[in-house]
Amino acid sequence: MITEEFGSGKRKTILTIILWLGFAVIVGRLYQLQYIYSAEYGKKSEENSIRKVVEEPIRGYVYDRNGKLIVDNRPSYSVMLTPIDFDKKNLLFLSQILSIPEDVLREKIKRARQYNQFMPARIKRDVDFQTLSVLEEYKEKLPGVKIQTESKRYYTTPARASHLLGYVKEISDYQLEKLGDYYQQGDVVGSVGIEAKYEKYLRGQKGFEFISQNAKGQMIGTFNNGKDDIPPKDGLDLHLAVDADVQALAESLMTNRRGAVVAVDPNNGGVIALVSSPEYDLSDFSGVTSPETWKALNDDDSKPLFNRATLTRYPPGSTFKMVLAIAALENHVIDGNFRIVCHGSFKFGNRVFMDEHVHGSVNIVEAIQKSCNVFFYQLMLKVGLDPWAAMGKEFGFGQLADIDIFEENPGLLPTTNYFNRVYGEGKWTQGYLLSLGIGQGEIGVTPLQMADYTAMLANKGHHYQPHIVDYIYNNRTHKADTIAYKKDSIQISENAWDLVREGMRRAVMSPGGTGWEARIPGIEVAGKTGTAQNPHGKSHAWFIGFAPFDHPKIAICVLVENAGYGGSFAAPIAGLCMEKYLYGEIIRTQPRLAPKVTTTISLPDTNVMHHVMLPSHIATVQKVVQPQTGFQSRRDLQH
Repeated sequence: MITEEFGSGKRKTILTIILWLGFAVIVGRLYQLQYIYSAEYGKKSEENSIRKVVEEPIRGYVYDRNGKLIVDNRPSYSVMLTPIDFDKKNLLFLSQILSIPEDVLREKIKRARQYNQFMPARIKRDVDFQTLSVLEEYKEKLPGVKIQTESKRYYTTPARASHLLGYVKEISDYQLEKLGDYYQQGDVVGSVGIEAKYEKYLRGQKGFEFISQNAKGQMIGTFNNGKDDIPPKDGLDLHLAVDADVQALAESLMTNRRGAVVAVDPNNGGVIALVSSPEYDLSDFSGVTSPETWKALNDDDSKPLFNRATLTRYPPGSTFKMVLAIAALENHVIDGNFRIVCHGSFKFGNRVFMDEHVHGSVNIVEAIQKSCNVFFYQLMLKVGLDPWAAMGKEFGFGQLADIDIFEENPGLLPTTNYFNRVYGEGKWTQGYLLSLGIGQGEIGVTPLQMADYTAMLANKGHHYQPHIVDYIYNNRTHKADTIAYKKDSIQISENAWDLVREGMRRAVMSPGGTGWEARIPGIEVAGKTGTAQNPHGKSHAWFIGFAPFDHPKIAICVLVENAGYGGSFAAPIAGLCMEKYLYGEIIRTQPRLAPKVTTTISLPDTNVMHHVMLPSHIATVQKVVQPQTGFQSRRDLQH
């Protein structure tokens, strides 16, 4: 029997092939690392020797239309932790210092390690002085833990403007995925209002400091003497169309009321004031918002987080009558001489539709002045649903106003198609239209839409996109970057404008007008009251108006929920806000008694003295004194 030797040629050949294959794999891998993936792995290698430390920019400031600083920044201190440097045996000790449960802190560190174990992660923001002192005392025992100076929002005026300004909060996991690579765990981001809408301008650009470290990850000094460091770029400043003083006054007038006030400049669409009442304190969202505060706001029956200025959908009542009037005049259904006799009610079919008063014979101007429902019941039947809706659409109803905050409701403007879809074709009657003629029924609007509509009545059909921000100031180029807002107009005859506007003027300035409590000493005001029925309680009070009549500078809408008559509750608020804006102060006598106070004013177009009844919540207005702002410059935050 012949036995093959162990060192036979066949075995040698197989072994040689294996060795050469192994050598080829090693050479191929070396080539891959050196040439194909050299940039990627070189960068990772460099990161192991150079640590990149983020330097946060200062968030942009916010000013009102008069250059008054309304959103400032104040120093805040955050605890940062670098996972690679932190010793787990100090976990319990650190949790006790920061008053964070040990399991919560462990999870924060775990998430930070998964994101980037070499990058400092924010463990707790806005810590107090006592915590800072303890951390400073034990800093040698807590490697990887350091304090970082940041900024938090500070509000300098009595105007809360919470639904207008919005707030910033710590970024969520969802936002972290959605918003891109700029953000990292623990960053803050604008969440609502203009803080969210203009986030990319306000946030600025992060800077980076490069630190050399040894093989153990210990920092040994700046890299390349700081020549490669990238300084942060501060956020840009927003200059608003808002008048902070008018905003503060409107908020004070709405104290203990639910509703909204929206005032705009009819010459450009700039929002002078936007109030949703009740509001909330933005200071609660500056820094750390406690779970108790958040829960209380969400559980509050008055819904302070809900923006009533842009998200409600209430019937506008008689403030909508001008839409029907213009539709009738433009479609040649009536002219200025057309009259209807009002006996205090109108019977249609087997139902009687009531009016507040017996007005006698009235034309279109007098019907607006006296808010005659009977006139508009009959006018709606003459005009018809779709022509009425078409005119409403021209004024922006049933669609978004496209204001530069994210919260907005398009409302509801019913048409024939809508009624057919909801009730079935042939299953609704003309009786459905009568309520629409006086702004009741299916129609739903927001105070923002009503202010926009009022501005168009003021300037005779020119529409400017309503906006909070007037311009963005670029502090790097020292130039104002203007924003292109949309503008257009509707084509209405001069005759129609004259008739409708005269009715509104008389509604405030003439005897028998329903809006006389909106009068301003020395200025002609036009307006219209509305009292919208509410099946769940007292009626909602509306008022829309503008002033001065010939050259309007402000258009306003006031909604007070469950208050009653618009002329009694909404009109006085509107008058005071317009007076504050036009004069810069309240020039009439300041009543301070409750529940109602009578003051006497003299109107410019008559020698008759008129008595103005002011509800108690309006009679407590006081002159606002603005506090001094904080930091003298942006860089004060860094010292």
